[in-house]
Amino acid sequence: MTQTYAITAGHPSPLGATFDGAGVNFALFSQHADRVQLCLFDAHGRESRFDLPERDGHVWHGYISGLRPGQRYGYRVHGPYKPEEGHRFNPNKLLIDPYAKRLTGSPVQHDALYGYKARDPAADLSFDTRDSAPFVPRSAVVDPSFSWGADPPLRYPMTDTVIYEAHVKGLTAGRSDIPDRGTYLAMASDPILEHLNKLGVTAIELLPVHAFIDDAFLVEKRLRNYWGYMSLGFFAPEPRYMRDGDIAEFQQMVSRFHQAGIEVILDVVYNHTAEGNELGPTLSFRGLDNAAYYRLADNPRYYINDAGTGNVLNLDSPFALRLVMDSLRYWVEVMHVDGFRFDLCSVLARSHGVFDREGSFLRAVRQDPVLNRVKLIAEPWDLGDGGYQLGSYPAPFGEWNDRFRDQVRGFWRRDPGLVGKLAKRIAGSAARFDHDGRAATSSVNFISAHDGFTLLDTVSYDHKHNEANGEDNRDGHGHNISDNCGAEGETDNPEILARRARRRRNLMATLLLSQGTPMILAGDELGNSQNGNNNAYCQDNPIGWIDWDHADQGFLDFCRRLIAFRRDHPILRQKRFLHSQPREQDGIQDLFWRRADGAPMQVEDWNDPELRLLAAEMRMASGTPDYAALHGAVFLVLNAGPEAAVHLPEAKRGYWRRRLDTSHDAATDRTAARVEVIPADSVVVFVLGES
Repeated sequence: MTQTYAITAGHPSPLGATFDGAGVNFALFSQHADRVQLCLFDAHGRESRFDLPERDGHVWHGYISGLRPGQRYGYRVHGPYKPEEGHRFNPNKLLIDPYAKRLTGSPVQHDALYGYKARDPAADLSFDTRDSAPFVPRSAVVDPSFSWGADPPLRYPMTDTVIYEAHVKGLTAGRSDIPDRGTYLAMASDPILEHLNKLGVTAIELLPVHAFIDDAFLVEKRLRNYWGYMSLGFFAPEPRYMRDGDIAEFQQMVSRFHQAGIEVILDVVYNHTAEGNELGPTLSFRGLDNAAYYRLADNPRYYINDAGTGNVLNLDSPFALRLVMDSLRYWVEVMHVDGFRFDLCSVLARSHGVFDREGSFLRAVRQDPVLNRVKLIAEPWDLGDGGYQLGSYPAPFGEWNDRFRDQVRGFWRRDPGLVGKLAKRIAGSAARFDHDGRAATSSVNFISAHDGFTLLDTVSYDHKHNEANGEDNRDGHGHNISDNCGAEGETDNPEILARRARRRRNLMATLLLSQGTPMILAGDELGNSQNGNNNAYCQDNPIGWIDWDHADQGFLDFCRRLIAFRRDHPILRQKRFLHSQPREQDGIQDLFWRRADGAPMQVEDWNDPELRLLAAEMRMASGTPDYAALHGAVFLVLNAGPEAAVHLPEAKRGYWRRRLDTSHDAATDRTAARVEVIPADSVVVFVLGES
């Protein structure tokens, strides 16, 4: 590169590379560095280095006039290489700017990426002098301006929200009618938007789109990190999902979703980074300031590993916390996303290693004027001691409710003694969530998610089949609470296929008829299978992609009707909890649990391990203000046992109509009798007060 630039002082804020129309300001945090070099690369890859000339506190900065968007850069940071003291500076390693808004690609696996000489248990104490620049993607200066036009935030209340969890490539790779398959642009194509609108979902939750890496052990097996839970850049969209490498492609996707009335939620991974443990590569944070960014063990050569991936970010550090907060605000303000699902959120909620619902991260998010108005969903656990914290998060956080998944699956598998637990899940898991002003929508309910069996595989396999992952089927969860309904995997047996179809309808109906916020795994509505693989994190191929060609149209139509039924009956999606309390307007309780003979459930009924039938009469919750109050009721019958005659509650005003019956996939609508036959293995729903 011909030297034509001069560096001046610049400013310590904002962090990152900021184009102002005349040049670029560079600002980088490093508390323990001795020297920071900015590395600029020309179109031929030639490197020029500039010392950042100023330091304000722990922020190094400088300004270069004449630089434009598209300029490629990185950093080399000098300081002590003393792993036993927590410091791993190595200026031979080109480092990615943690605030980079675009990366030119992904790291290429090579031994030069490592700060030490060889890979063995004591190798990290050595020092490697090889230049890693040939194998490290460049950070790139961007102009993030985008013509959004009229793009007001949708901000659906959680009571109206139905979440659809999807993978950018997995949702689109199998569609031959979509150009640029596997990209952000494909996600916002007309066929995908039309499908989601017809289905009736209101929000799409995208698996990680922050730039991530392919783990070395996967590359060695010729596999890829498909899911993306190894973040490398918290501001840069993953390059492999771009067609032309322009972040405007992501913005265009969001804009198109908004025009279609669909919110965009990001699954974000701030609990750890792609650098792994002490034997991992030096790509960014480790070389910028290992001791400041990571939570280190008592022996600072090693890392705390509550995420199970080798390291965790240290959000007790002000600048690590600032990094996360700046990233979240960027995705809301610049990229216009509508919310976040926090992977292993208990890691983020730890203060000095202990879960603290009033800790720095949860406090910071809740008081932030940008973030406290978007959807916030926690995965309420991690792998460390005391990490399982379902129900412990403060408002306005929602939480993934794995108890819902497990107990609903178990009930329909006919596991004993689950009627009482199922009742709690249907009513919004109040024992977990009804505190500190939290809403019933705090429980994010799901039957299946990216991690685990799909809905079809839940009713088609007794055991996981992860051989394609190359770990001798040792990976993935062994406790799937699944049932193959008579044959393991694919079958042509019509009885087994019919049993599976009915079980799927029962599971999906239970999800959409329960209080809380429902989340559907993309492809479940189509009958998508992963061939029994319950850990398809490395299957960037038809195993992990959605199979559109063999879509189950009957089940898809059923799901559409079910979501519409939920939308049309607010009793099924309330903000307030149902506690069987009398209502002011009529003195009738908001919730009755009934036996098949119509009598109230008794203690001995709840404790009966062989009981397989649960009936719930629901109304608008006690305490609902007059302006939101509705007349009528919904009567749900969930029957995992044999055919049963069920007495409907007395209708003092109006009459009951039978509106849903999962014993078949056709629509149902007729006036109900006083006693109704409920088929075996079915969900039947009656509605009071309809004309």
